[in-house]
Amino acid sequence: MNTVHLPPGKLPAVLLAELLGQEAPADPRVLIGPRVGEDAAVINMGDRLLIAKSDPITFATDAIGYYAVTVNANDIAVMGGTPRWFLATLLLPETSTTATLVREIFTQVRQACRDLGITLVGGHTEITVGLSRPILSGHMLGEVARERLVTSAGVQVGDAVLLTKGFPVEGVSIMARERATQLAAQGHAARDIVQWQQFLYAPGISVVRDALVLQQAVEVHAMHDPTEGGVATGLWELAQAAGVGLHISAERLPVLPAGALLCEAFGLDPLGTIASGALLAAVPATQAARAIDACAAAGIACYHIGTAVANPADVVLHTGTTSQPLPTFAQDEILRLFQD
Repeated sequence: MNTVHLPPGKLPAVLLAELLGQEAPADPRVLIGPRVGEDAAVINMGDRLLIAKSDPITFATDAIGYYAVTVNANDIAVMGGTPRWFLATLLLPETSTTATLVREIFTQVRQACRDLGITLVGGHTEITVGLSRPILSGHMLGEVARERLVTSAGVQVGDAVLLTKGFPVEGVSIMARERATQLAAQGHAARDIVQWQQFLYAPGISVVRDALVLQQAVEVHAMHDPTEGGVATGLWELAQAAGVGLHISAERLPVLPAGALLCEAFGLDPLGTIASGALLAAVPATQAARAIDACAAAGIACYHIGTAVANPADVVLHTGTTSQPLPTFAQDEILRLFQD
C-alpha cells in the first residue's frame, strides 16, 4: 500500500484519470460525465442540456460568497451555457463563527447571484468541528441549447489558442488580501495593496462575459477556465481533454505586472498560480484576429498565445529559439502562502 501523503490542491492528474476512468455513467442521458479537463457534467434534458458543476472555495478566507458563485458560474459559461441555479454548502469553524460572519457570507452569495441573474435555490449550512476557517462548496446548474455546447475536448489541430485578461488575476487578489501586512512592511503603498485586493472585481475573476463575447463573434471549438494550478495546468488539461499538443509562446503569455511583482515578492511562479479571471479558448486560426478585436471592442484584453498541434505529447513552451515541456505543478503555487 502506498502511504506517501499527497500535497494540498488538486489530485495528481494521473491518479484522477485512474479514478474517473472507473466511472462509466449508466444513464444514457449523461452526455459528458466525470473526466479530466472538462469543466462540468452535461445531461440531456430533452430540448435543452443541463450543465452541472461543483467547486469549493478553500484558498480565500474573505469574500468566499462572491468567489463561490463566480467560479462555479465560470464553469457553466465555458461550456457555452447560461448559469441559472446555485446551491451552497457552507461549513463554518466552531471557534470563530458569529452571526455577523454568516450574514456577510450570505450577503455576498445573494449579491453575486443577482449580478449574474442566478437564483439561489438551496444548500446546507453548519458549524463544523476541526475547521480553522469557513469552507464554501458551491454547486451550479445551468442550461444550453444542444447546438451551443462547447467542450474542452473540442480543440482541433491548427486552432489558435487564446487567453483573455492576463494572469494570475485571482492570485493577485489572494496575495494582497492574505498578506496585506507583509506587503505594507515591504514598502508597498496602501493604495496599491487595496487596488490589488480589488482584482477580485476589476479586472475580475468572472469569465462569463468573456465566453459570451467570443461565442457571439467567432466559431469557438473549446473553452476552459484555468483555476488551481494556474494557466500551465489549464493548458495541460485542455490538451489532455482534446488529445492534442500545444505550442505556447512564452513571449505572448500576458503575465499581469501586478502578478509578476507579487509572485516575485512571495517566490511564486505566475504560470502555476491560481488563475481564475483568465479564459482559455481554441478558435480557428483564421478567426483569431476577429476574436481578439471583438474582445477589445467589449473592453476585454485577449491574446493569441499558441497553436494546437497533432502530437498529444508535444505540449511545449517556446522561449526565443529554445523549447521545453510546458511546466507542470504538483500543487498550486498560492498554497505556499498558507504553508509558510
